[in-house]
Amino acid sequence: MKNRSWAFLAGGLLVALLLAGVVSNYASSHPDGLDSSLLKGCTVDADDNIVGGSCPAQQTRDHELGDSPLADYGVRGVENGFLSTGLSGVLGVLLTFAVGAGGFWLLRRRGTTSTDGDAPTTAEGDAATSTDDRRHAEANG
Repeated sequence: MKNRSWAFLAGGLLVALLLAGVVSNYASSHPDGLDSSLLKGCTVDADDNIVGGSCPAQQTRDHELGDSPLADYGVRGVENGFLSTGLSGVLGVLLTFAVGAGGFWLLRRRGTTSTDGDAPTTAEGDAATSTDDRRHAEANG
């Protein structure tokens, strides 16, 4: 990979880490439109507990993974809310980057194997092979 590609990739990762680690803390405290629409028809208190009315949210239950390490946009065990949210965002970006990079690495490794032993199947190899084929066809008439 060329140096410009690495610089672009590192810059994109840095921007994503900054957004996830810092800017995510300034997002809405009620980000899920589905949750708010399910509360229509109910009366809720300041802690978003249903205290009256009738709405679909009364049928909800806790998610099976609700006590996982990164549940509720935070890291379990980190008491500082700002740090917990930022850290969960950074961990999410790094995990997503690692999975994506691993997938691209596997695809790249798979694309460089040859089918007949000597001809590469990458885009560069295909272009070179087609140029050689054209030259051969022109020379043989």
